[in-house]
Amino acid sequence: MNLRGIVAVSGKPGLYKVIGQNKAGFVLESLDEAKNKTVINGNAKVAALQEITVYGQAEDLQLKEIIAKMGENLAGVPDAKADGKVLKDYFAVVAPDHDTERVYASDIKKIVSWVKILSALPLWNEADPDAEAASDEEVKAEETATPEEAPKKAKKTKKAE
Repeated sequence: MNLRGIVAVSGKPGLYKVIGQNKAGFVLESLDEAKNKTVINGNAKVAALQEITVYGQAEDLQLKEIIAKMGENLAGVPDAKADGKVLKDYFAVVAPDHDTERVYASDIKKIVSWVKILSALPLWNEADPDAEAASDEEVKAEETATPEEAPKKAKKTKKAE
């Protein structure tokens, strides 16, 4: 799933796609059916979905990994308006290492509503360009890790003038 350019704005419901930037701030387009465009000034809190973490017991959990796990069984995702206990029980299955004292039902409702919005979009089935780049870098690192096995490069010679 490709979350690049998808943001949440503090105090505003839903998700937005960053379509540009100007002197006043960011130009955003809502991901709902209306596709409203708005300018958010530099003072607003804008959080990129691929950078958001959820409180964990030992270490924080990446939201994109939780969303991916929720996406494995979209039919099992409860409604965002479900009871807090139902949402907490579901989230305990999806993210068992989350901190139950610091992750509130309202946070889970927001994540569930985001999954519902994202699953209806084409970007849900797109490959994550960051993950592809990371895997390419890992392959290159493995290739350069064993220089004995790699073919030796020919030395460059200067042209005679």
